[in-house]
Amino acid sequence: MLDSPFTDLDRPPLSQAALNRALVRPGGLWSDISVVGRTGSTNADLVQAARNGARQGAVVVAETQFAGRGRLGRVWSAPSRSGLTFSVLLRPDPPPIRQGWLSLLVALAAATAVSRVAEVDVRLKWPNDLLIGERKLAGVLAERVDSAVIVGVGLNVSVRAGELPVATATSLAVEGASCLDRDPLLRAILREIESRYRAWSEADGDAEACGLKEAYLRAGATVGREVRVELPGERVLTGLAVGVDDSGHLLVDAQGRRHTLGAGDVVHVRPHAS
Repeated sequence: MLDSPFTDLDRPPLSQAALNRALVRPGGLWSDISVVGRTGSTNADLVQAARNGARQGAVVVAETQFAGRGRLGRVWSAPSRSGLTFSVLLRPDPPPIRQGWLSLLVALAAATAVSRVAEVDVRLKWPNDLLIGERKLAGVLAERVDSAVIVGVGLNVSVRAGELPVATATSLAVEGASCLDRDPLLRAILREIESRYRAWSEADGDAEACGLKEAYLRAGATVGREVRVELPGERVLTGLAVGVDDSGHLLVDAQGRRHTLGAGDVVHVRPHAS
């Protein structure tokens, strides 16, 4: 009974059939959308599917995820049906050197769609966290499997204040968003990902040529701010975030020189306390 869709009527289940009817079409990006009641990790599910030859555009959505991971191995969890937890399988054509933009692209698409549908001001903390104010609304995690890239999203939708795992997290419910219905939110996010991904692919992964870089910077909350970055070996870099390069790396001016930081180098980025 604990996994019944009727245990919390404020959190209705998603309809796999309805999502496929709405989003899977000839010539479109999305090839199959699976909604599972419970899984360890949607990213892990698609990693295995990619190894088994699954087509680009496969999507796995979990109502409950019990072994989800954020960046740097952090645990990501939420009550059943209180958020959107899903992963997408992409087989990009642009060269690998430009594929670092994929997690930023998905984060931007999610922020854009959620801002529009839920009527909240969502900003991006480099590389791919979604913020409202300074609190985290969602996270994105990308993993490579041979020539495929799996990108997972965890978005807090109806999570109540008392259910948030840490004080630095938030949800659409806590922020008073106008839409807490996961179905239109997911549809909007997947449509926005498809639009951005198509433009990026047609530009051979050139983030500047397709407008991705400019749009990401407009939605960003990091560039132009003082940041504190924790580096391997317990080193800390404090400086001014001045931009994002053509590979999606963060540029930080500190200690008299410019540092180029890849996603794996950054544990957290915070604005300088005023």
